[in-house]
Amino acid sequence: MDEHGTLTTPADDDPTLVLLTVEEAARRLRIGRTTCFALIRTGELESIDVGRLRRVPADAPAEYVARRRAAKRAA
Repeated sequence: MDEHGTLTTPADDDPTLVLLTVEEAARRLRIGRTTCFALIRTGELESIDVGRLRRVPADAPAEYVARRRAAKRAA
């Protein structure tokens, strides 16, 4: 709740977002920021540059999890 007593939705749970910050993507994946940057650096988690900013497409965390699940099933 905010100071006016209304319910607020954290930005990383907003379904209308197209791009997430690395921190928001990390929260969605329940991992740390450093681990999220490592996944981005290795190409496991998609990201794009927007000017000097690094952003993660909103569907990229779910795609990452789907690939990990498929790899586990195949093993």
